[in-house]
Amino acid sequence: MQVTATEAKNRFGAICAHAKHEPVFVEKDGRIDTVILSAKQFSDMQAVHCTETPSQRKAQFELTHRAWLAEQNQRFESHGLWCDDMRVW
Repeated sequence: MQVTATEAKNRFGAICAHAKHEPVFVEKDGRIDTVILSAKQFSDMQAVHCTETPSQRKAQFELTHRAWLAEQNQRFESHGLWCDDMRVW
C-alpha cells in the first residue's frame, strides 16, 4: 500500500492496522519517504540483518548491483576521479 504523508497522518490507526499485513509506503513530495512495518516484520528484518556477516552483505551487494558497479568502474577507468584536477586554495 502507498499513501501520502497527509493520508498517513489523518488515518494513522488504519494505516497501522494495514501495516500488520504488509508494509505501507508513505510518500512525501512525490517520493517514498518512509515505510511503516509491523513490529514482527521489523524484528524479522533485524534478525536476518544480524545473522549476516559483513562479507556476506558485501557479496550480496556486489551480486545485486553488478551492472552498476561495472558501469562505475568503466567510468573511472575512462575519466578518472571527478576531483582529480581540483586545487586547494
